[in-house]
Amino acid sequence: MAKAKTVYTCTECGGQAPKWQGQCPHCDAWNTLVETALEGARAPGAHRFAALAGAGEVVTLAEVEARDFPRLPTLIGEFDRVLGGGLVEGGVVLIGGDPGIGKSTLLLQAAARLAEQVAVLYVTGEESAQQVALRARRLGVNASKVRLLPEIELEKIQATLAASRPRVAVIDSIQTLYSSALTSAPGSVAQVRECAAQLTRLAKQTGTTIVFVGHVTKEGALAGPRVLEHMVDTVLYFEGETHTSFRLIRAFKNRFGAVNEIGVFAMTEKGLREVANPSALFLSQHHSGVAGSCVMVTQEGTRPLLVELQALVDEAHGAAAKRLTVGLELNRLAMLIAVLHRHAGIACYDQDIFVNAVGGVRIAEPGADLAVMLAVVSSLRDRPLPAKHAVFGEVGLAGEVRPVQRGQERLREAAKLGFTHAIVPLANKPRAPIEGLEVIAVDRVTEAVDYLK
Repeated sequence: MAKAKTVYTCTECGGQAPKWQGQCPHCDAWNTLVETALEGARAPGAHRFAALAGAGEVVTLAEVEARDFPRLPTLIGEFDRVLGGGLVEGGVVLIGGDPGIGKSTLLLQAAARLAEQVAVLYVTGEESAQQVALRARRLGVNASKVRLLPEIELEKIQATLAASRPRVAVIDSIQTLYSSALTSAPGSVAQVRECAAQLTRLAKQTGTTIVFVGHVTKEGALAGPRVLEHMVDTVLYFEGETHTSFRLIRAFKNRFGAVNEIGVFAMTEKGLREVANPSALFLSQHHSGVAGSCVMVTQEGTRPLLVELQALVDEAHGAAAKRLTVGLELNRLAMLIAVLHRHAGIACYDQDIFVNAVGGVRIAEPGADLAVMLAVVSSLRDRPLPAKHAVFGEVGLAGEVRPVQRGQERLREAAKLGFTHAIVPLANKPRAPIEGLEVIAVDRVTEAVDYLK
């Protein structure tokens, strides 16, 4: 039997090369070429002239009618928030996360609620129909109107979608599907790319909203070619540890809404439950002031959240001082320590410093700088910050405290949760007073540090 011809396909961009090399010649990514079977031989140079077969109609942008996309709410508030208000007709959503984190649970709950309004088809390729039915019974959802299709062959799924024309279709998961036109195994780069492309095209043509479930690698990235994320309209990730009950779902791409929006859930025996006050998850319930603790107001998409940052500063006992962060960027901590030494005269070169964001939340915005700095100084001096104080602000290398976006919303959220004082950048000081909240505006790092004396 003749050996099947193979090519090397890039998992990042989907480009192909005749032989393996360290760097992809198409996107310049390193170590991303994997060997795959050559699918469907094509005449040399045929791709150059394929576009000449027929010309498309060209219109000016002014002739295109701009209109808002109607939304179909899932009736799960936190899920709708991340989606930008609900599902869009003809939209394609990709949701990924670690195994067992709750992707299928959330989508089954959403499918059951959507089925009360519109036709819903749930395509399962990982579980049998009996397993899905058992999960629905365990969750206590009314899935009597949810139509179920246990199938992994792309052509049969396409035929079913074309015949039944559901308003929403869930594909669980995209890595289990295969096309009979290709010889490679399900989950390969070619199969994932082809199945996703065909279903995305079908969604745009018929108006069916399709939700893909995607597997992730051990590094946390979606498995398969990176081009998969470029094909879809919305990319959502589940975050959280499987040994805790709290889950975060975050939007990393959304053509119909804001990115970096988050939804907060708690995993219970009856499935995922919305968390009404997410800030309560990220605040420790201290009965008295604790040195090294500082509450910051961060912004996740359009939602302000209060998060407690904890710092522990201890005398170093090794040759080099240790620096460790959980939920924050380590390099930014090193920068803040240098600014603290240079502009406030506080040296920490002989101290081990550990910083943690309570509740497992990840903070990437620079608005946490001032809170991290005050938490470190509080622990170093063993002097707690006064109770009911919230902090936010970016710190520059020159020692200035720079403003952050949506300062008014952050202050109103702090006041709503009972905080009485807020240390903020001078440029974020509100023109009109906020009832119940005293705003302390600082322009330099030294002013904020002196507040702890």
